[in-house]
Amino acid sequence: MKTGMAELLSMGELLIDFTPTGQTEDGRLLFSRNPGGAPANVAVQAMRAGVSAGFLGKVGKDMFGDFLVKTLEECGVETAGLLQDQEYATTLAFVQLNDRGDRDFSFYRNPGADTRLSFEETDLSLIDNCKLLCFGSLLLTAEPSRSAVEQLVDYAKRRGKLTAYDPNWRPPLWKDHQEGVTRMKSLIPKADIMKVSEEELELLTGKARPEDGAKALLEQGVSLVAVTLGPAGCAVFAKEFSLRKHTYDTKVKDTTGSGDSFFGAFLAKIIQSGKRPEDLNEQELAEFVDFANAAGAVCATKTGAIPAMPDREEIETCRREIPLLEM
Repeated sequence: MKTGMAELLSMGELLIDFTPTGQTEDGRLLFSRNPGGAPANVAVQAMRAGVSAGFLGKVGKDMFGDFLVKTLEECGVETAGLLQDQEYATTLAFVQLNDRGDRDFSFYRNPGADTRLSFEETDLSLIDNCKLLCFGSLLLTAEPSRSAVEQLVDYAKRRGKLTAYDPNWRPPLWKDHQEGVTRMKSLIPKADIMKVSEEELELLTGKARPEDGAKALLEQGVSLVAVTLGPAGCAVFAKEFSLRKHTYDTKVKDTTGSGDSFFGAFLAKIIQSGKRPEDLNEQELAEFVDFANAAGAVCATKTGAIPAMPDREEIETCRREIPLLEM
């Protein structure tokens, strides 16, 4: 699907998550090939939540890249901005899960095709036609994608588009820890909306309390900060108010993609509102966060990332039938 008219355009890495599926009779691990990458997950979730979504990025011209292009097309995500590189391979990630369903990653990306995206080869009409550009930090690990992200986000800002940033801290992908943190910080002033974990918030601001960390981001120009709190739900901070919402008490199988599911659903609601984030009131945001919490909770009941993103019916069924998880 290559129409180039998506309301939400998500930019960044698209990769293969190899997730564990058991063992052979003699104890060797078995892995399943799952399409993933945080920005791609967000695009799929936003589309399933009711807005048109497109992807801007690069994969290899290899068996994995072909699979990923086909996957996004079958999901209904517009692929006019998805390029394939003849010289660099698609990035791979092997995921290990602990007893609680939380993840640890091993990446094969040196460099991956995703880091080969350049500003010059990007069709800027994709940004001209969107309402919101979502981006992460993982393209900052290498050139030319590092410069491309900065230039494309600046271009979107000049065109009056909303910008949404998920830092998505992945230490194994940075050769130098401090450089990674510094580069992640560089994108904060370009974002209207941010979604961060408690760990990422402290990493970026040096503040241990979510309230203090969010305030530090708001002071840098961010209009809306969503802090995901795992089983404790989510806290959202705006300049004039803040709120917290419990998530839903679903049976967790795999948390891969749950934060992306939350963010995609949350952004879809903001786009559907027709408002800029600074114009949303507390009641509207509470509704959007509850919807997004339900999306992430349903996602965690399934394995993988893109295949686990729920549609609106699944999300609303969760809200009606599943009790809140009180912490």
